[in-house]
Amino acid sequence: MTHPIGPEQLLARLDGIAAVLRQDGHAQALIALGSVGLERDRLDQYSDLDFFVIVDPGHKARYIDSLDWLDAAHPLAWHFRNTVDGHKALSRDGIFCEFAVFEPQELAAIPFAPGRVVWRRADVEESIAIPRRPLPAAQLPDEGWIVGEALSCLYVGLQRWHRGERLSAARMVQGHALDRLVELDALRLANSPSAVSVDPFSRERRLERRQPDLARELPQLVPGYLHTPQAALAILAALERRGASVDPSMRERIRDLAK
Repeated sequence: MTHPIGPEQLLARLDGIAAVLRQDGHAQALIALGSVGLERDRLDQYSDLDFFVIVDPGHKARYIDSLDWLDAAHPLAWHFRNTVDGHKALSRDGIFCEFAVFEPQELAAIPFAPGRVVWRRADVEESIAIPRRPLPAAQLPDEGWIVGEALSCLYVGLQRWHRGERLSAARMVQGHALDRLVELDALRLANSPSAVSVDPFSRERRLERRQPDLARELPQLVPGYLHTPQAALAILAALERRGASVDPSMRERIRDLAK
């Protein structure tokens, strides 16, 4: 087992990447995001590095096609290009990073959460880390849609279970239907202040701290590949415990399919 990587090492690695970029005549800035950006209260030994590298116009491809600049900060063990703009990479010491490379004119069209400037060239404004097109607010559907969609996912998932499509059934019930239950609880808690932020791309992130009551139910709600009927009954019961308006005909059909 590899040794834990502390927050200090993660932040120091960003400084090391910045030092390499500073020596390169075509890099303009390094912007840290997420738990190494402005949300450092979440930073721990299991965090990774999320960042943007801003480069001079016409030089983007050079920083994407060759990762010699990142390898210079610490030798790489593995990497692959996961988007047109960047890579995911693992350093030999176990630090994992996900980054994108942009030219300044591209930033106006890219939605992202505000970041932290680790380094910027003297001619670059501090405001480069402030998005001109911020991420959309994490909007929740209304309760009627959430409950109706949850029931339909339970129904369709159990139909697939009986058809022998066990993986699809598990994903429909223990994935999609459960996602709706997560949304229902979040909707009920919408007016309750929480110190735990919501990831706009993945609502299940940090759920155990943000929605602890629901988290305690998860062993019954997500029992695994072989137990989709039991999961469907548990999710149905969870909806009813929360006072959701469950149509009686759908309730009986789901219960029959789960037998």
